Amino acid sequence: MSENNMINITINDQKMQVPEGITILEAAHKAGIRIPTLCHLDLHDLKLVNKTASCRVCTVELKGRNSLVPACVTQATDGMIIRTDSLRAINARRMAVELLLSNHPNECFTCPKNLECELQSLAKELGVRDIKWQGEKMNYEKDLSSEAIVKDPNKCIMCRRCETMCNEVQTCGILSAIGRGFKTIVGPAFNIPMKDSSCTYCGQCVAVCPTAALTEINHTHKVWEALSDPDKHVVVQVAPAIRVALGELFGMEPGTIVTGKLATALKRMGFDAVFDTDFAADLTIMEEASELIHRIENGGKLPMLTSCCPAWVKFIEHQFPELLDVPSTCKSPHIMLGTITKTYYAKKMGLDPNKIVVVSVMPCIAKKAEAARPELTKDHTNNVDIVVTTREFATMLKEAGIDFKNLPDSDFDHPLGESTGASVIFGTTGGVIEAAIRTAYEWLTGEELKNVEFNQLRGMAGIREGTVKIKDMDIKIGIANGLGNARKLLEDIRDGKSTYHAIEIMACPGGCIGGGGQPYHHGNEEVVKKRQQAIYQEDRSKTLRKSHENPEILKLYEEYLGKPYGEKSHELLHTHYEARERI
Repeated sequence: MSENNMINITINDQKMQVPEGITILEAAHKAGIRIPTLCHLDLHDLKLVNKTASCRVCTVELKGRNSLVPACVTQATDGMIIRTDSLRAINARRMAVELLLSNHPNECFTCPKNLECELQSLAKELGVRDIKWQGEKMNYEKDLSSEAIVKDPNKCIMCRRCETMCNEVQTCGILSAIGRGFKTIVGPAFNIPMKDSSCTYCGQCVAVCPTAALTEINHTHKVWEALSDPDKHVVVQVAPAIRVALGELFGMEPGTIVTGKLATALKRMGFDAVFDTDFAADLTIMEEASELIHRIENGGKLPMLTSCCPAWVKFIEHQFPELLDVPSTCKSPHIMLGTITKTYYAKKMGLDPNKIVVVSVMPCIAKKAEAARPELTKDHTNNVDIVVTTREFATMLKEAGIDFKNLPDSDFDHPLGESTGASVIFGTTGGVIEAAIRTAYEWLTGEELKNVEFNQLRGMAGIREGTVKIKDMDIKIGIANGLGNARKLLEDIRDGKSTYHAIEIMACPGGCIGGGGQPYHHGNEEVVKKRQQAIYQEDRSKTLRKSHENPEILKLYEEYLGKPYGEKSHELLHTHYEARERI
């Protein structure tokens, strides 16, 4: 597309000039004219558009052409006369939606995407009230094999958005078309169960699916059951990214900070203790910064990769098993908090660990699968028992009739509720490594770090790098968000081209703020950017902004763990990885 070469077109009698190479859909947007879409998905930040033109919902009429054309892939040409509102175009769009509905399960009331389904919304917009064509429907079993994702082929409309996300953005290569004709569906090779594939459970396919063909496994009933059991002591924790996104599901602006309302809502739901995953993020930094310093000073394996994101950990296990000595051995923050809850907290409160239920509210679908990993157990007991996403949690609040927007603020409970600004920024790309550098700098130099904001590590670009001067060392840092970008950095490490000391990887574009379990943003990168801005605002509002200044963390080491990266910490807070088959 060239802004210098302009062409003249007419849309619905409106004459306009547009850049050469632009599509009819883009031209219509510039003119303020809405053309309905379904399979189309424009990911501006990723410079990627899903261009399958499979649904035909965006068809328009061109003067001089007998057939209608899809606006999403048809380039505008000089002199083109376009009608988006002709009877032919309107009837064709309606018929496209009617045909999709004729092969779609009629179960909107119980569907997990009810009122959030783009097909449902289009049917309403186009006035579809009857299914005109009755006939054979697909009848596949739901894939409930994994702990994270449900795949329901009967609700697949072959938009191929998930393929674009999985194969082109995340480069996992799990999803593709299977079969031919009417029975074609999207799934892993040979339609094997999701749990047997190399899926990382990042959930980005779920985030872009317009229907409920891909959704997260719903664990809300498990939470209600635990809360209803008088013999259980139910503890809940909330991840950093939740507090800047949850409000969207209650009509608030993207980026609204709802930290205090979150704590109040959880207490009203009946949890016995309401903790903050930010506390464990500070704990993670104590261990991860110690591990990085140990590797630098003792000739250990470099670069060290942060290991807070379970989707990217599973990615390296499948795709780069030869590099499994590179990631930090630290457990992720919510797993650390689960471990500390069932050991230190249980001992402090005189509780039986077997009667404690730890619930994590996470922006991430992969956390569900992570919690079930056998290596993340203590005495055959899961560190974390139940994981619900931001979306699931919002559903629970609405089910409980809690007026979230008007809740007063309250604080998280102690002793696992105190946190610093360093832990808050875990919610966005670049935040984990910035938090680690804040602590590593002071530990290595013995000097106070006065300017704690490392702007060179911030932003939304898929791959970023920066160099931080610590004493006489230049610590070179790499940052990647999105698994396709992670692949590039991992290939450099494998091929001996990397000169980094430390690398942060987050599987989701934007980091946890853009997680697969967050409120659907439908490719609107401005929503994710506002969440990121709110994360940094929350950091700046904190009195303490370095993890090693958290008084409750220091008390935990004094009373229970001993020293960071010590024997007790290794036993409880560190883990291992395993090579997995790539399918």
